[in-house]
Amino acid sequence: MIEIIQAIILGVIEGITEFLPISSTGHLYLANEFIHLHESTAFINMFMVVIQLGAILAVVVLYFHKLNPWSPSKARIERRQTWQLWGKVIIAVLPSVVIGLPANDWMDAHLTSWQVIATTLIVYGVLFIVIEHFNQGRRARFTDLNQMPIKIAIAIGLFQILSLVPGTSRSGATILGAILIGTSRYVATEFSFFLAIPTMFGASLLKITKYFLHGNTFSYTQVVVLITGVVISFLIAYLAIKFLLDYIKRNDFKLFGWYRIVLGIVVVLYFGFAQK
Repeated sequence: MIEIIQAIILGVIEGITEFLPISSTGHLYLANEFIHLHESTAFINMFMVVIQLGAILAVVVLYFHKLNPWSPSKARIERRQTWQLWGKVIIAVLPSVVIGLPANDWMDAHLTSWQVIATTLIVYGVLFIVIEHFNQGRRARFTDLNQMPIKIAIAIGLFQILSLVPGTSRSGATILGAILIGTSRYVATEFSFFLAIPTMFGASLLKITKYFLHGNTFSYTQVVVLITGVVISFLIAYLAIKFLLDYIKRNDFKLFGWYRIVLGIVVVLYFGFAQK
């Protein structure tokens, strides 16, 4: 029973943090320092990635009509725009695949530490504040996702590579990059959502495959824990996405930048003193 409660807590954290630019992976690994799932390291590492499937499914549900090129209610031009959107998403995800697949094991072994997470939390927090300050008074060049050219999608995909480092935030890297190269906050945020679909489905499939290839299996408890985490993350992410889309209509991302800085400092202080 205690593990189900732990999975619920982690699911809530994942649902809140996956699409807010504050790093879901960083929050999950830090939370596990206090929650301590009583499972193998292999299961925990797999769980921390696969739990994100719930959050990604929330995007699919919320944007099903927009992402569905076969919708009978769409005119021909709308179907073509949907296929073009998927083309931009697939092209944008390729840089992370090319670099992320070969580097995945090395990054898991060398970069999943509180020092790395604290550093990336603070650095990208500062960047959010600086870039938002820099953008004050500037007009976005791309305010319509359908009009965003492929070269901009590729550039956003290159920024997503930065999120391979724990604590960076996939949404944080892509949103920052998109705003920096001229998209509106809304376009940056929506494209970040869509880019997450193939990225996280692929990452989850890779983690599960490696989990079984290394001779691991699922116990009944582990299946329940994993499903619980995914379902809770779906429900919470659904609400978090709606909140974020409403929030950015009237606000910038500076608040998230300050949050990252404060959390990064807390991480440094906690783990710094804990090791003494």
